[in-house]
Amino acid sequence: MAAPPVRAWADHDYLIKLLLICDSGVGKSCLLLRFSDGFFMTSFITTIGLDFKIRTIELDGKQIKLQIWDTAGQEQFRTITTAYYRGAMGILLVYDVTDESSFNNIRNWIRNIEQHASDNVNKILVGNKADMDESKWAVPTAKGQSLADEYGVKFFETSAKTNLNVEQVFFSIARDIKQRLAESDNKPEVERVICDVKIEMYPLVESSC
Repeated sequence: MAAPPVRAWADHDYLIKLLLICDSGVGKSCLLLRFSDGFFMTSFITTIGLDFKIRTIELDGKQIKLQIWDTAGQEQFRTITTAYYRGAMGILLVYDVTDESSFNNIRNWIRNIEQHASDNVNKILVGNKADMDESKWAVPTAKGQSLADEYGVKFFETSAKTNLNVEQVFFSIARDIKQRLAESDNKPEVERVICDVKIEMYPLVESSC
């Protein structure tokens, strides 16, 4: 008897693992919550170690299940998060447009990616908190675009609060990964599920998103 098609036993055509990495406090957890669950919280649980969300989207008639890992930006957790670079298919590098240091540290995060992630991992640069008054911006759009151009990656400015470009960011990187996988005929690798993680609850703390 012939084997059943993939869709007979799975609810998706592709499973794509994404990572959000950046300094603590830039609002990446709020971005993820906005994309995965469709809402925004002014107070948020600071990410301790790792957490993840899943959302299935449709691209070009294909069901794409996104497994999105939210990594801790605190220095003491960076040794934990490096273990998760290897299986990542796409990485979102996020900075806060009102915090120049978070932007300057993007280069450090890219060095981590070059050291720990696969050579063909897709990357995208995201300047978050774009809803803030322009008088508070420390990183103008042109500077963000210039850095993205330097590394040859796409660039978006987002706001988890107003939902500015949130869908566009995730759909954009998912589409690029899907195209890369299709071109390399790498479907079997995509079907591996990487989600063996212990999830614990931690105290609620105030965090700007």
